[in-house]
Amino acid sequence: MELTVENIGNVSIVKIPGETLDAGSSKEFKAAAAPMLTPGARVIFDLAGLRFIDSSGLGALLSCLRRLNGVGGDLKLCGTSKPVRALFELVRMHRVFELCNTSEDAVRAFEQNARAKEA
Repeated sequence: MELTVENIGNVSIVKIPGETLDAGSSKEFKAAAAPMLTPGARVIFDLAGLRFIDSSGLGALLSCLRRLNGVGGDLKLCGTSKPVRALFELVRMHRVFELCNTSEDAVRAFEQNARAKEA
């Protein structure tokens, strides 16, 4: 799996390719995302292309979040389609992940968090 990465300042926006993140692709996704999960990294996963995610896909995203939180980084998600967002709400993952509408919203959220820590 080849992830497309765009950097805005010190934030990496990672576009998830394909329409599904499931048992067939979650292991490959985790391996592709691993190099970005470095100490202090601020990462946004853009899920705009995803139409379906299953428990394996959710587990892969959760694994990335835990890994980043463990090394002082942070992760936000953006661009969730209605079916994907509905699943996040159904299993209460919207309380675990910060879901933003767009990548610009997610970048602004990182900036606001940084300002709040400085204050």
